[in-house]
Amino acid sequence: MYHILIIEDDTDIRSELKLMLENALYQTDVIEDFTHIPAQVDALSPDLILLDIQLPGVDGLSLCREIRKTKDTPVIFVTSRGSSMDELNGIMMGGDDYITKPYVAPILLARIAAVLKRSGRENTATDACILTCRGCRLNLLNSTLACGDKTVELTRNELRICWNLFSRCGEIVPREDIIDDLWDNQIFIDDNTLSVNITRIRGKLRRIGVENLIETRRGQGYRI
Repeated sequence: MYHILIIEDDTDIRSELKLMLENALYQTDVIEDFTHIPAQVDALSPDLILLDIQLPGVDGLSLCREIRKTKDTPVIFVTSRGSSMDELNGIMMGGDDYITKPYVAPILLARIAAVLKRSGRENTATDACILTCRGCRLNLLNSTLACGDKTVELTRNELRICWNLFSRCGEIVPREDIIDDLWDNQIFIDDNTLSVNITRIRGKLRRIGVENLIETRRGQGYRI
């Protein structure tokens, strides 16, 4: 199990990232004391760091440069600063990738896996991006659903809806949870659009020989 360190001052985002990563079978730690961060990184020795730029009393870009003096741990910036110059500065300071908020969870997980793969940790990284439920495989790296030797591609909305269902396999996922999740990530979707997307996902499942994977629980939501 690979170990990811979250350096983020927003408590809600920090908790969301931690839960997402643990659901993807990563070990996680968070930084809550923003003094002497390089020493904390040394002590925790993570396999990858998710790093915000705007931190209390310290600039994430400078912090990345400081970490790079002694460690080659992969660093992914996850920040609200989205200009091309900010991204360039992040890469120039030693960052391995740069993702702007609000991030899309499946895409962030795929980018984490890609960075771990480039750093020579591909087996576990790839496994963490493949969710399996009832014989079906959801691949976050290439946005596909598969069963046996048959595979179908998913749109961005379909991928995110499937991620919500597969990551909570066996649970009833309320429609409101899925809609709120998509809305929070700036993908406009209303109640009717969700129904249309579920119908399309079911159609793609039939193309790979899977029937009745997604169960509708009236007045509650969906379950696989």
